[in-house]
Amino acid sequence: MKKAILLSGGIDSCCLAYWLKPEFAIFINYGQRPAMAELRASQAIANAMAIPMEIIDIDCSSLGSGDLSAKRKLKMAPVSEWWPFRNQMLITFGLMKSLTYGINELLIGSVKSDNKHRDGSNDFFKMMNSLSIYQEGNIKVSSPAIGYESHELISVSKITPEILGYTHSCHKSNIPCGKCNGCLKHIYTKQKSKLFN
Repeated sequence: MKKAILLSGGIDSCCLAYWLKPEFAIFINYGQRPAMAELRASQAIANAMAIPMEIIDIDCSSLGSGDLSAKRKLKMAPVSEWWPFRNQMLITFGLMKSLTYGINELLIGSVKSDNKHRDGSNDFFKMMNSLSIYQEGNIKVSSPAIGYESHELISVSKITPEILGYTHSCHKSNIPCGKCNGCLKHIYTKQKSKLFN
């Protein structure tokens, strides 16, 4: 079973990569504001783990909303960083690239707290998996960390502080703003994790 991971440069996908050791990583620059910092983090993480990484550049910034796009969030947005159909989009791009590398399973680094929006829920990933398996390529989509909070995933993955130190979680900037939901989660997760106590 040949696995690939969507590597965002954040804590969750970094820990998942360290835990499950996929053969391949995919980074997607879809026009998000912190793309360059996310890319630097993802490259450092992939290099540290000796995982080959493919970079996809597709500018979807005109379709975004909220913190990640520097546009006002839509009224229906469950959280300020919500970008409509973002996980569906990223999974689709990831699956397209996975086909060219003979990947059997695409790993997604979502955790329990992502359940506050529908495309971060276990039900969503089950539906995406069914849809992907139905199509040519028969690639499994899985979110193995969906039952864990981020600080629990750090513990389960046994990741080193050095590799975790490469991560970038800010939703608004290539330099952490310290105020957005991504930065606050990053700070809280490190405080909660036994790795940093």
